[in-house]
Formats: sequence, structure tokens, C-alpha cells
Amino acid sequence: MTPEPPRLIPLPEGLTGPDPVRALLAEPLPHGDPWGWLLARALFGAEALARRFLDGTPAGLLRLVDEDLERLRALRSWLQASHALSDLGCREALAAEWAALEVLDQGGAEQLVELFRTHGHAPFALYSAFVWTGALEPVPHPDPADEDRFVGYEPQLARLRANVERFLSGKPALPVLLYGARGTGKSTAVKALRSRYAERGLRLVEVLPEGLERLPQLLERVRGLPQRFVLYIDDLAYDAADPGWRKLKLLLDGAVWAAPDNVLFVATSNRKNLIRERWSDRPDPDAEPAAWDGVQEKLALADRFGLQLTFPPFDQKLYLRAVARHLGREELDEATRSEALRFALEGRGFSGRTARQFADLTV
Repeated sequence: MTPEPPRLIPLPEGLTGPDPVRALLAEPLPHGDPWGWLLARALFGAEALARRFLDGTPAGLLRLVDEDLERLRALRSWLQASHALSDLGCREALAAEWAALEVLDQGGAEQLVELFRTHGHAPFALYSAFVWTGALEPVPHPDPADEDRFVGYEPQLARLRANVERFLSGKPALPVLLYGARGTGKSTAVKALRSRYAERGLRLVEVLPEGLERLPQLLERVRGLPQRFVLYIDDLAYDAADPGWRKLKLLLDGAVWAAPDNVLFVATSNRKNLIRERWSDRPDPDAEPAAWDGVQEKLALADRFGLQLTFPPFDQKLYLRAVARHLGREELDEATRSEALRFALEGRGFSGRTARQFADLTV
């Protein structure tokens, strides 16, 4: 006869729903006891509990949490005895998962408090990249962008890293605008920040256009978490008639609410003036000063980005250096050089993107 499971109060949110095991098995598990890993990951799903601990430690709650942990351990033992999981893919365990497993194995409520204060809660403890559309969507397999593949923009990358490292250390950092020619690697430079700093707690959230309207909700959701969030807006540009740029200007600097200190805005654009305008929009040079107020207001959005990094267009020499870097060579032989130039001159132009595309076809 199958033993009855121990009586439990409601489990963490990660174990609720019609098919909790299927939900938790969406990704491969580390080597070892699968039920231990599943329950350890589920601890991070208790967002309401984690928030209580991040805000303080209410009296009496620790004792109840200790009792719940004992019930979870009993559940794990029962699952091990009566169920089996097969065909599980394996991967390297995250530091957060190891810490949660230690709490489940032998820790108590005070260790769980420390777990939440160090690693936060799901999904931020378990993922390093997200998309914000008005709802937060984790990215299980983010772009493994590598800044070592860049050629020609070392000073810009150094200034970007220095600013982000200040941010990660808790010092004031400046919102960043990377602007310049298309295909120069601006977006890749931002994505490479996640590759470089994820283990130090950096989380990259790409804000899509439909999510800009609900950015305040995202700011409140990440406020107080131990991670540091880079909110990334790609290819930022507005038409003058679009009211969204005024809202973004307020979010960056000027709104009545205080932005969380664990949030840094980073945007890319092909233009420094982020508001598209026509020559007819500009007043006559001899016009009254008030006639220029509209122009000044449009320029104010770009001014909100305290660190502005320019990515100028590639020339032929820089393009060939980038091709060699992508191919892992010190220099190109004459045949490869000629093919690379032909590839660019077919209409693609000289850019880092073209260099990568040529290398991908050549390997």
C-alpha cells in the first residue's frame, strides 16, 4: 500500500498548479536527488514569504517556517520512496540552488531568511535575463554575447564597464546611451554585460516597446531585491508626436517617485537625438527664444543619459580586423581578404555585423 503523504500547509508557489512537477521540469536538473532539487528550487517560488523576510523578520514567523521546512523534508522522503523521475537532463547547479538545497537538507528558518536576502526569490534567483512586455518573462537561454569579439571600440567598452562596476558596488552610476552607426555592436555590448557580471548579481531586463507604458510596475517589483538590474531599451527612437518619450524622460529623472537604487537604464540608438524631427520643426534662427522651447524639450530626453558613448561607423581597415578576430586569426590571407571585401561591397557595408556574418559563412 502506498503510504499517505504527510499533512502539509500550502507549499511554496513553485509547487502549486495542476501539474507542478511538469512546471519544475521545464529545465534540466543538476545531478543528484531530483526531488531535493525540485523542492529547493520551489523555495524560491515563495515570493510572498521572501518579501516578508526582505522587509524584516516578523515575530512568530520563524517558528512557523521551521515547521514548514520539516514538512517539506518529510514530503521529500515520501516522494523518494514512492516515486521515480527518469530521463532528466543534467546541468551545472546555480549557486542559489546549492544554497536552497542546503537549507532543505539541514537549515532552519534563519538560514532561509539569509537565502532570500542573498539570492532574492524566483525568478530572479534562477535566471539572469528577462524580457519585459508589461509582464516579466524569464529567458532560459540568453545570448552568450562575448565582448572579447569586439574590435575598435575598446575605450567605449571600458567606460561602459567602469560605470556598471560602480553600479554593482552600490555607488552612483549614470544612465547610459550607446548611439552610432548600425551594426557596430551596441546591442551586443549591452548583452555582454550579463555574460560578464551575472555571477555578481547583475540581471539584464530587455524592455520592449509595449512594456514602456508599465515600467513603474517593473521598478516596484525589483525594488529591494539583492540583485542589480540593467533595464535595456534597444533601438530607442520616438516620433515627436509620440507621448511615450515624455514618460520615459520622467522615469529617468524627474518623476515624483524615487527610482530603486538597484536599477540602471541602458539604451541603444542609431541617433543621439532620440526624438525624430524634420527641419520644418526647427524655428527660424531669428525667432523669439520661446520658439525654441519645443526643441529643448526634445533634446532633454537624451540629456537624461549621463553617459553617452559614440560608436562611429566602421571603415575598411576596421572591418577586416573584425573579420580576422571572428575567424580567430592574427591577419587574413589575400584570398580571405578579397572574399570579405566582396561580401561587404555587395550592399551590406562595413560593419561589425557584416564581419560576423562573413565569418559565420566561412567557418
